[in-house]
Amino acid sequence: MILKSRSFFDEAPTIVMHDALGQFLGATEDGLIEYQYADAVALAGHSCPTVAAAWLMTRSALSHLYPDSVPERGEVAVAWRDPRTSGVTGVMASVAQLVTGAADESGFKGIAGNFQRSELMSFEAPIRGDVRFTRKDNGVSVEVSANVGKVPMDPKMRELLILCLTGDATPEDARAFGSAWQVRVSKLLLEHADDPEVIVVHP
Repeated sequence: MILKSRSFFDEAPTIVMHDALGQFLGATEDGLIEYQYADAVALAGHSCPTVAAAWLMTRSALSHLYPDSVPERGEVAVAWRDPRTSGVTGVMASVAQLVTGAADESGFKGIAGNFQRSELMSFEAPIRGDVRFTRKDNGVSVEVSANVGKVPMDPKMRELLILCLTGDATPEDARAFGSAWQVRVSKLLLEHADDPEVIVVHP
């Protein structure tokens, strides 16, 4: 599949991980994998503030957990405050899993006790943030929340959304809605990736 991305997909912050399993199995010689926002879009099938927020929360948490080194894929546990089926939690969890490798009980069981990714993703955790990331090697944790409401939307977007959902939108209306939607996502990724009021870290 070829993802025909919007230009800002390529400009969004990337996340570099070291995957020991990938290195062990010869997928990459040095184990380094660079994930791009377009990978998350391909996984979700769409680009929206939820996907972008999950991307940025994961990026922020990993940068706090590994300030001086490349994060280790498969070595970070991820716990969500809300149930798996609540709202957009499942969508955000899939993005975090893409990057960290953390999976629920259905994930990879490992090889002779190594490289296990199952049981690293959990839900309904008693935390104050949206999600908690924890390093397996030293137990250090960080909680992160996203406040996308701080990124304003085009005032016309709600009206256009209603027209699209009711089937009353013209082709021009539909294009205008999609464009306005992605403009907001681009602002979140390019202008607020390191905004502490949008991507909130709770050490």
